[in-house]
Amino acid sequence: MIKETWDGFKKNRLAVVGAGIVMLFIILGVLAAFIAPEGINNQKDADRLLPPSTEYWLGTDDFGRDILSRILHGAKLSLTVGFFAVIGSAIVGTFLGITAGYYGRWLDSIISRMFDILLAFPSILLAIAIVAILGPSLQNALIAIAIINVPTFGRIVRSKVLGLKQEEYIQAAKSVGMRDRRILFQHILPNSLAPIIVQGTLCVATAILEAAALGFLGLGAQAPQPEWGRMLSDSQTYLQQAPWTVFFPGIAIMLTVLGFNLMGDGLRDALDPKMKE
Repeated sequence: MIKETWDGFKKNRLAVVGAGIVMLFIILGVLAAFIAPEGINNQKDADRLLPPSTEYWLGTDDFGRDILSRILHGAKLSLTVGFFAVIGSAIVGTFLGITAGYYGRWLDSIISRMFDILLAFPSILLAIAIVAILGPSLQNALIAIAIINVPTFGRIVRSKVLGLKQEEYIQAAKSVGMRDRRILFQHILPNSLAPIIVQGTLCVATAILEAAALGFLGLGAQAPQPEWGRMLSDSQTYLQQAPWTVFFPGIAIMLTVLGFNLMGDGLRDALDPKMKE
């Protein structure tokens, strides 16, 4: 299964490029403490708003801090938020989706209506409302992003389970008295993993964008954390005077999101039998 998926994935050149971009940013984030040329909060008043040069490859910000160093450390923050928010929403959404799809009836009605209520709000507005209640911080932004993505996973898993539970091998398992827990964990869940993995990859890109948006609005990462959205917010005043302070964090966000989207498309094509030739 893994070999077949990899063979299908690597046929998509754009997906391989996307995976390469993602791996690059993961490596940069993990090794940021060792390869960053400056500390993230090293301020040099004499070097304020310097353009890119041999000394400062991506220039400096309004406090004289090295932008390259802050972007490298920001990769760790942004990817951490993206991964953990998606893991949390995938776990909760999968549990609710399986429960709704397998047991149906009133449980399905309650869970589905809850999903509908959450999906009725624009995701970023719902995230803003949650963070406003919990308080501005990177951790609360992570919680908010996880909550708003739960319905996405829940509805995907529910629709998959509704089809799976009608399969003959599930009906046979029930007829011989196999317990629901065993059916769910040995048959239903393993066969629902493909859409969860694909959606998870795509949702990481969305989560990074949402974290950047909350940081830009001052509701996510707080100064002096080098989160990319926060860097954009802090530099917007100097857009005309020092455009590199906005350009490079924006490019980092764009490339990371693009990488996850390309990789997610490749995984979808490799894991979905209908997409195979």
